[in-house]
Amino acid sequence: MIEAVEAVRRRALRATYALAEAGIPYAVTGGIAVAAWVARVDRAAVRNTQDVDLLVQRCDLPAIRRVLEAAGFHYREILGVTCFLETPESHPRDAIHLLFAGENIKPNDLAPTAAIEERVEAEDYEIVDLEPLVRMKLTSFRTKDRMHLLDMISVGLIGAEWTNKFPTALADRLQQLVDNPEE
Repeated sequence: MIEAVEAVRRRALRATYALAEAGIPYAVTGGIAVAAWVARVDRAAVRNTQDVDLLVQRCDLPAIRRVLEAAGFHYREILGVTCFLETPESHPRDAIHLLFAGENIKPNDLAPTAAIEERVEAEDYEIVDLEPLVRMKLTSFRTKDRMHLLDMISVGLIGAEWTNKFPTALADRLQQLVDNPEE
C-alpha cells in the first residue's frame, strides 16, 4: 500500500518537475489536488488516489509530449483521454491524465475545467485553486468526485455558504452533499 502511494507521488513529481523546468504551465488537479487542500486542514483526512490528473493548455500539447516523453513517459490516447504511461504496458489507471484548461471534459458538462491561471503553489507542485477545483468536482459529480467533495466538506474547506459561488445546477449538487453527507 505504501509503495502504491509513493509511486503516485513520484509520478506526479517527475511529470510536474519536467513541465516546470520546460516553462510549461500546469496545475495538478483531481484527487491529488483534493488531498493537498484537505492536508492543509487535516492530514489524517487525506484520501489516496492512483492516477495523476494534470490541467494544461491544449496549445502546449506538442511541447508537453516532447517533455514528458524525454522524462520517460509513453504517450497514449485511450478512449479520448490523453495519457502518459510509465511503461508501454502500464495500466491506464496508473497514468498521467491530461485535462485541457477552459474546456468541457464531456460535451454536455455544466461548466468547463479551470483556466490555467486558476492555480496556486502547494508543497511540491502547483495545484488548481480551491474554488475552480470544487466547480470541476461538482461538474463531474461521479462517485469519486462526490467523495472528494465530502472530504472537503468534512474538514470545513467548503460548505453551504459556497452555493452562491456556482450556477444553480452546481449549487444544488453541493447543497445535496451538505444536506445528506451520508448518502
